[in-house]
Amino acid sequence: MDEPDQPLPADDATANQLGRRSVLRAVKLGSAVAASLSIGVTSTSTATTTPLLASDDNSGLLDPARIPKYVTPLPVLPTMPRSWATRDVDGYAINVWQFRQQVLPQGFPSTTVWGYGSANRPKTAHSPGFTIEAHNGRPVRVSWVNRLVDRHRHYLPHLLPVDQTLHWANPAGGRSDRDTHPMFATTPPDYRGPVPIVTHLHGGHSTQDSDGYPSAWYLPQASDIPPGYARIGSYYDAHRDEAAERLRVRWRPGTAVFQYANDQPATMLWYHDHTLGMTRLNQYAGLSGCYVVRGGRHDLPAGVLPAGPHEIVLVFQDRSFAPDGSLFFPPTRGFAADIPPGARFVPFSDVPPLWNPQTFGAVMVVNGCSWPVLTVEARRYRFRVLNACNARTLLLKIAANPLAARPAPAALSCWQIGADGGFLPRPVRLGQVLCAPAERADLIVDFTGVRAGSELYLINEGPDRAFSGVPGTAPADPTTTGQMMKFVVAPRRSPDTSVEPAQLRLPAAQPLGAAARTWRISLNETTSRYYQQAMIGAMLGTVRPDGSPQPLGWGAAVTESPAVNTTEVWELTNFTHDAHPIHIHQVQFQVVDRRRANGVPRPPEPWETGRKDTVLVYPGETTRVAARFDLPGRYVMHCHILDHEDNEMMRPIQVTRN
Repeated sequence: MDEPDQPLPADDATANQLGRRSVLRAVKLGSAVAASLSIGVTSTSTATTTPLLASDDNSGLLDPARIPKYVTPLPVLPTMPRSWATRDVDGYAINVWQFRQQVLPQGFPSTTVWGYGSANRPKTAHSPGFTIEAHNGRPVRVSWVNRLVDRHRHYLPHLLPVDQTLHWANPAGGRSDRDTHPMFATTPPDYRGPVPIVTHLHGGHSTQDSDGYPSAWYLPQASDIPPGYARIGSYYDAHRDEAAERLRVRWRPGTAVFQYANDQPATMLWYHDHTLGMTRLNQYAGLSGCYVVRGGRHDLPAGVLPAGPHEIVLVFQDRSFAPDGSLFFPPTRGFAADIPPGARFVPFSDVPPLWNPQTFGAVMVVNGCSWPVLTVEARRYRFRVLNACNARTLLLKIAANPLAARPAPAALSCWQIGADGGFLPRPVRLGQVLCAPAERADLIVDFTGVRAGSELYLINEGPDRAFSGVPGTAPADPTTTGQMMKFVVAPRRSPDTSVEPAQLRLPAAQPLGAAARTWRISLNETTSRYYQQAMIGAMLGTVRPDGSPQPLGWGAAVTESPAVNTTEVWELTNFTHDAHPIHIHQVQFQVVDRRRANGVPRPPEPWETGRKDTVLVYPGETTRVAARFDLPGRYVMHCHILDHEDNEMMRPIQVTRN
């Protein structure tokens, strides 16, 4: 197997230290009332968000203010149909397809998207994918099939611009240069070749061969793949052979067969693409879906919580669109406000030509539909919430008036009963719910006392910019990204036998045990040698003995090697001015505390007291989490701002045997 994780050549780009300020600017499009796309940039200014006309002609972007809200019923995501089952395993064959979907309201064009669907049932293809229902202790085996081909078996190019200058899958580099940071004599155009995929079950307790390692990708079985292209990533062969030995399964070309043991507490996980250097694009194109684990001793008996039609998965995303309904993603780095007109790109500078620091869409999409409406009965509901945005942190609140001055008064409380890895120790009553990219929230909302015919709105008071957690930050535009969906309350049609949230007794998590050692991790941003304000990447790294950061790219040698079956602390120190949601694969960890430099530790927030797999690390602070790895092998940790993950803010972890 080729080894992709070798150190890159030394570079003079420097890591951002505290004192640099990350500022968001918006791209204003023609006659748009609101900004249709926002891109995070690095700047020393502390100015507020302002409209900016990009250097390119942006008149073709759909003005979000023209899109009517609350005219389309919320799509309730069905259960993914099984393909087969034995006494011991539930089996699925799931394809990745390209298709058209009505994301915008009727009367607007449909949108070409990618999505997951049952291999033998093309009509199940949807973005986000249907929900996989799993049961504690019963394995699920999925054959993930790359079917990004047309009816003639010709490969389909990407829907979005792929920057070839990042450290990425790079199929065109062949076996010798796949999974590398390629070199160019001139600035390359976007990649138009066959698209690699590999699916990760986020939050899953998975062996390394089923985890969706970023360089275990594979191309579709197309008839026209150019000669010399690598058809698989550098870890695919090893994981295929390991699966063959462990599970006695065969990986056919264009597929990977992953098995999930489901030996973890009841919770909602999610699946999404995880291809090296392309996750932001493949996920924005539509490759995500939810995965619910039920049963076991860490679940509640039937009837305690709202269920059936009163338990609803809500997948939140932000997207921008062209007038023809197509997805819009920044086609050049010129959409960011951190480089001068006429700036030069790799290889004539160190600025990537297409990658942008953070991307925010202007249309809020729920379950694959823009600004939907849901009719609810006057009873309790369980909402399983996923923030599947590429970069946007949400502050969710139920309000009576969607245009109320921010912060708006909460018209109804939410009871959070669970997070990423299962139930909280006790229910938490909240006026607003904080949910960073990749985080999940298990919520009970009680509409019992609401008058039939009432209309309530789920709004978002998170910013249209990089989230920092600093009080007073301008909230999302109330007319567009500050709204999510509408609830219309109808009379209750049957008795509600679920338990009131305040009276719930939730299952306790298994103790982790005392920590054996601490890994000190730094969060860093890198800036250009050529253009002072330009952010060119983000990195994880280590913390030196003197407390300074040592940024490390994806290709640097492994520095974190936890021992299997030991509890260890991960000390995450943020040397940037934005909050970063950090995800660690294989484990559900416990948030221990947070502190500023030499400050007093403060405990996790009440909604973080359960098990987590993604945690917000605030600027200028150290966040500590305790984790216990019990499966040896190669895994990763990374920022779940996908623009960061795709440009160096990801590091390998090697879990070693004792």
